[in-house]
Amino acid sequence: MNTAMSTVAKPNPAQFASVSDFVLGDRSDIPEEAMSHAALLLIDTLGVAVGAKRLEVGQIARDFAVEFYGSHTPQNTSPLLFDGRRASLPGAAWALATQIDNLDGHDGYNPTKGHIGCAVVPALFAFAERYPGLTGREALQAMVIAYEVATRAAISLHETVSDYHTSGAWNALGVAALGCRLEGATPEKLRHALGIAEYHGPRSQMMREIDNPTMLHDGSGMGAMVGSSAALLAMRGFTGAPAITVEAEEVAPFWADLGTQWTLALNYIKPYPVCRWAHAAIDALRQAMTEHEGVSAETVSSIEVRTFDEASRLYSGMPNSTTEAQYSLAFALAVMLKHGAIGPTHIAGDGLSDPDVAAIIPKIKVVEEPRHSDRFPEGRWSDIEVVLRDGRRISSGDVHATGGPEAWRTDAEVEEKFHLFCEGVLPKQQAKAIWKMRARLLEEDCRFSELAELVRE
Repeated sequence: MNTAMSTVAKPNPAQFASVSDFVLGDRSDIPEEAMSHAALLLIDTLGVAVGAKRLEVGQIARDFAVEFYGSHTPQNTSPLLFDGRRASLPGAAWALATQIDNLDGHDGYNPTKGHIGCAVVPALFAFAERYPGLTGREALQAMVIAYEVATRAAISLHETVSDYHTSGAWNALGVAALGCRLEGATPEKLRHALGIAEYHGPRSQMMREIDNPTMLHDGSGMGAMVGSSAALLAMRGFTGAPAITVEAEEVAPFWADLGTQWTLALNYIKPYPVCRWAHAAIDALRQAMTEHEGVSAETVSSIEVRTFDEASRLYSGMPNSTTEAQYSLAFALAVMLKHGAIGPTHIAGDGLSDPDVAAIIPKIKVVEEPRHSDRFPEGRWSDIEVVLRDGRRISSGDVHATGGPEAWRTDAEVEEKFHLFCEGVLPKQQAKAIWKMRARLLEEDCRFSELAELVRE
């Protein structure tokens, strides 16, 4: 669609009513599959948060939140996870979301062209601090609701504007919905919260960040701050309705399946902490290394990658920073070819000056392939051709990025990733205890505070 909305200033209370009923009503109808996947996404996101703690940007964000986003009233503060210090509720949500967003290993949903959990999970912990009696299942229900709202806000925005904006522009609405549910908002308060979140959400330029990687990343830090602030402001009487991505007539089709189609259960889990756009090519190379004898850093003469347009614009040289490393397709392939894996240590510190990886990058050529571009954003497809020094040519065929409905990772693989990201940051026993909460959160007698206690410091 990508056309301007004709009803920009026209409220549509009737259309909003179904959204309000969904966000604030009894949600015991959420399928157990969605609840279970929510628990998995939650723990996986915490693993990314742990891995990102070692990054400079995480330290900057946490220090900044403590110094500039504090609160004079203890009941309005929340701990910074894996840190121990406290900041205001929106400040804590912003710091953790910024930290997670800058280690590109968090979940996403293809049609949104972005990420939900990196904003929603930090906000969940921040709001839950105010409600010690919150059960694990209640927390997961709020999380599912937030994902479903954010998904539809994303698709509505993508389909009605011409610019490619970052996730913060729309995951702010999911955070606002989560905050309003936990705060016990009325429908009118929720309506204003969504309007505030939409109006203040960062309509930042995604492709500018792709072309010039920085710590701004995908805007989800500001999405978490704006969304949580929107809920709290609306509860105090601040007005901001309507959210046109919710109430405009043009977007009604995107909200029609709310409560019947559970998109959270379709969110992928990233196996590698780099931009999802690079994953199909990484999986294709990994497949070649597994299925063909003798494919290694020493034997490869060249690699040609054919991918969709957006992925072809990823950073092409040896990165100078973790941010550049996560937005570099060639670097990610070189790391996979050399080490057979990509973890947090490969994209930070000494990993950024690995001479063996640097030597591989000039052998990699990336070109845009129209058939892959035609399948974006519904899919993330690439194919590669590897030429070996002995003259052999290995063609991967079309490969879709793994980790989602097209090719789920096993629970064992997700758990392996979680512990890899925690390695060297958390004691093993603490990491194991957090992982066990995946199953515990689904039990009727579980309090969410059991998990919160494990991630405070």
